Amino acid sequence: MQKRIESKKLLYETERTLGCIFGALLYAVGVNLFIVPVSLYTGGLMGICQVIRTILVDYFNLNVGNVDIAGIIYYVVNIPIFFVAMKKMGKKFLAKTLVTVTAMTVFLSVIPSEIIIDDRMASSVVGGILSGIGIGIPLRMASSGGGMDIVGVLLIRWKKDFSVGKVNLLVNIFLYSACLFMFDIEIVIYSVIYAAVFSIAMDRMHAQNINMAVNIITKADTKAMEQEIFEELGRGVTKWQAVGAYTNEKEQMLYIMLSKYEISRLKAVVHKYDPYAFIVQNEGVRIDGNYLKKL
Repeated sequence: MQKRIESKKLLYETERTLGCIFGALLYAVGVNLFIVPVSLYTGGLMGICQVIRTILVDYFNLNVGNVDIAGIIYYVVNIPIFFVAMKKMGKKFLAKTLVTVTAMTVFLSVIPSEIIIDDRMASSVVGGILSGIGIGIPLRMASSGGGMDIVGVLLIRWKKDFSVGKVNLLVNIFLYSACLFMFDIEIVIYSVIYAAVFSIAMDRMHAQNINMAVNIITKADTKAMEQEIFEELGRGVTKWQAVGAYTNEKEQMLYIMLSKYEISRLKAVVHKYDPYAFIVQNEGVRIDGNYLKKL
């Protein structure tokens, strides 16, 4: 039974990791085939890396051939972020994020930046949809594209009134203000349109600020399960004894508040200890009190 559970868990994590890689590919396609060829800039940390790339290539005459080094710069900038986040984030989340960011860097470096649509409005919309879905997929798979996603989580843990959205907004204001001085206003306007479409597409794939109340009913010993929930998700657990009305058997009921972003990780932990556990999810609940907002 234990071997079968471990085998299912391995297959589950493998499928999710492959999903992260596919999302990274979709993101790179959206950026390299629709955004970079028409000289637009994405938001967040990647947008900053694209500006650095432009400065190095256009102002310092760095010869990189046909390779877009923005992805490589993004990877280098993420390295210190990974080190800082190592103790704060779950190991699986960090490992899958590392895979996602590595795949993004590879795809951004090898996919040629060729014009498919010679129209900035169409390119910004199509590119925003593709790259937004590409980032949303890893978020659904309990991973992320690195950069401001991780920084946002760390800032939330430092100061609770922060949010990932606020962090991204502040970074984008700084980024597009700099672009306004460096480039013409048309580039900035279409880049902002891209960022808006990107955010909508990403949220469609992954609603990151939806709170959930989860009830878990299990006959298994929950001590190890509770400990792993603490370590993997950093969430508290309320529990009480229950009795099945039909079987008259004693059961444990666990009550957990978390974001929709974390639900897949919670299920993986629960099914590891009890594949037959009864899990009830209530979505969109309102929470007041000492509740930690995450991604």
